[in-house]
Amino acid sequence: MTKALPRVLIDRFQRRVDYVRLSVTDRCDFRCVYCMAEDMTFAPKPHILSLEEIHEVARAFVELGVGKIRLTGGEPLIRNNILSLIKPLGQLPGLDQLAITSNGSQLHRLAGSLRELGVKRVNISLDSLQPRRFRNLTRHGNLDQVIAGIDAAVAAGFERVRLNAVILKGRNSDEVLDLVNFALQRGIDIAFIEEMPLGLIDEHNRALSFCSSEELREIVSREHPLVPLGDPSGQDGPARYFRTGDAPTRIGFISPHSHNFCHLCNRVRVTAEGRLLLCLGNEHSVDLRAVLRAPDYTLDTLKRSIVNAMDIKPERHHFDLDETPDIVRFMNTTGG
Repeated sequence: MTKALPRVLIDRFQRRVDYVRLSVTDRCDFRCVYCMAEDMTFAPKPHILSLEEIHEVARAFVELGVGKIRLTGGEPLIRNNILSLIKPLGQLPGLDQLAITSNGSQLHRLAGSLRELGVKRVNISLDSLQPRRFRNLTRHGNLDQVIAGIDAAVAAGFERVRLNAVILKGRNSDEVLDLVNFALQRGIDIAFIEEMPLGLIDEHNRALSFCSSEELREIVSREHPLVPLGDPSGQDGPARYFRTGDAPTRIGFISPHSHNFCHLCNRVRVTAEGRLLLCLGNEHSVDLRAVLRAPDYTLDTLKRSIVNAMDIKPERHHFDLDETPDIVRFMNTTGG
């Protein structure tokens, strides 16, 4: 007799997985220095999951108790016909929160549509407010276009808009307060993310440029006293948030190096090629594309593959900035 499927996903460390990050493309119109090499080789299009396959994966996870899905990339909004995926995702019974992470380049034209189709939250990368420096860090980005996208997202009325900033010593560490004030002026959240050693890069030395969350909190506190809001929550991911004064803005810090949050991990990732990654900092994975494209495919088979994968989700990652990274995949192939 076939064993009944569980209603929730529990790994072997008794952590409930209720948050999935789905990458819709490994391609991006930027080449941010901490995320990608300048010259990238992308996956052949036949290897990328179709929009229909991505929807099937999302449906399977939601039926297994996942309440939050975040669409990522690369840059998800450059995927052809992306709105035709977002519309049915926004209507999935049982999905509490559909979110998206973007570099902001396309939001000036798509923010309103995303909100109408059911996206509740959007995270937007912003590492500098200086046009020339922004161009240097992203290699291709236009700051005015991204700020227009941020403002369009604010106007669209998402439940939450959050800026994501990766701070590198000697590159943009003098802009921490400017970025916080930018978020405060718009009444939106901001999170500072410690750089993660994914992929081999030669643009900068990660150990020398690393800026810890503690250093960043000290900088912010010089101008804005911070009141902690507790441990990371499942809905907000791994950020530890603080408030300052009466502002609605939350100031967050994501610290994969200095404050390991693996014991609270409630998420998994699916790459654009259909690889289910059980941990950002490990290679434990399951090939969902092979399941989806098997001649005898059924939704039940896909769900059982996901359930079985929980047994190989590792307890934690082990990042080391001083060594050659064990994870050679870049962030754009990981899905954020």
